[in-house]
Amino acid sequence: MTTTRTDGGSPERVVVLAHEKFPERAKTATGVLKYADYDVVAVLDRDNPGTSASDHRRDLPDVPVVASMDDAPDADALLVGISPIGGEFDETWRDDVRTAMERGCDVIAGLHYFLSEDEEFVELADEYGVELNDVRKPHDDLTVAQGRSADVDADVVLTVGTDCSVGKMTVSLELVAAARERGIDAGFIPTGQTGIMIAGWGNPVDRVVSDFTAGAVEEMILEVGDDYDVLFVEGQGSITHPAYSAVTCGILHGAMPDAMVLCHAEGRDAIHGYEEFEIPPVSEYVGLYENLAAPVHEGSVVAGALNTSGVEDDGAARDAVESYASSLGAPATDVVRFDADEILDAVVEEN
Repeated sequence: MTTTRTDGGSPERVVVLAHEKFPERAKTATGVLKYADYDVVAVLDRDNPGTSASDHRRDLPDVPVVASMDDAPDADALLVGISPIGGEFDETWRDDVRTAMERGCDVIAGLHYFLSEDEEFVELADEYGVELNDVRKPHDDLTVAQGRSADVDADVVLTVGTDCSVGKMTVSLELVAAARERGIDAGFIPTGQTGIMIAGWGNPVDRVVSDFTAGAVEEMILEVGDDYDVLFVEGQGSITHPAYSAVTCGILHGAMPDAMVLCHAEGRDAIHGYEEFEIPPVSEYVGLYENLAAPVHEGSVVAGALNTSGVEDDGAARDAVESYASSLGAPATDVVRFDADEILDAVVEEN
């Protein structure tokens, strides 16, 4: 049974913590602001108080940015909207977490550092009657995959990437929305902390014991795979990433996708945080992913999603998309800047 993270009731009033990383390096914060069914009442960022989230990125809502929890309006929960490399807790956040709990707020976090195992926070949670929700803590009943994901009624589409933080979750969610607009019964399989916060359920595969990674993905697909026409699985990492390739492979084999969408960030030529490792030519990724998938279940890279957020001009962004499509030999677009139609067309045609 996969872990449910929300009760399905009315959206909570939430403050999102994103100190010194907002918006570029606060993927969880921006994902929650764009896609989660929360009433976000403030963003904490000590570098940019007095501004609005929409001042920093045009696709974000008009939510005030304040310096600390002391300056935030009443809320039901504080959500940690940052997950640094390694998922550690930054001690400069402690005062805000403490203040939130003293004000009666639950705390939601997607770190590898579990707040529910922090002695001070556990005592405060008990004192103020609030909950600590570590969404990156997997449930206890996971096991190895049985190779059964291809047995479900739904077609399975996996977003894969050339690197971390190129937009795999965003592409998955945009494709779900576009499919539903066409009347296609589409579902979302969340595999990371941000996706879990947005969807309200899921298995955090990068925290799962290696033997159980594919099984954690398979479990989710088997749970809902007969309820939808198509499932969009949120990919993680990259098969060429020196640190996270194992997670990528586990998701690929656990999902047994019928189709894949290759995600890339325009201008990215090296692995983020590991700049000594160059990103191979985009065209090589098609064979890498298809060949790795084939022994378990054949799946094709049917389209590409290019993140052009670093390109200011729309014309230049369209040129970049066309070049990316040519390199892939498949349709491509930027699902945020333009729309998801070309990718969705390719997915529908493949399946």
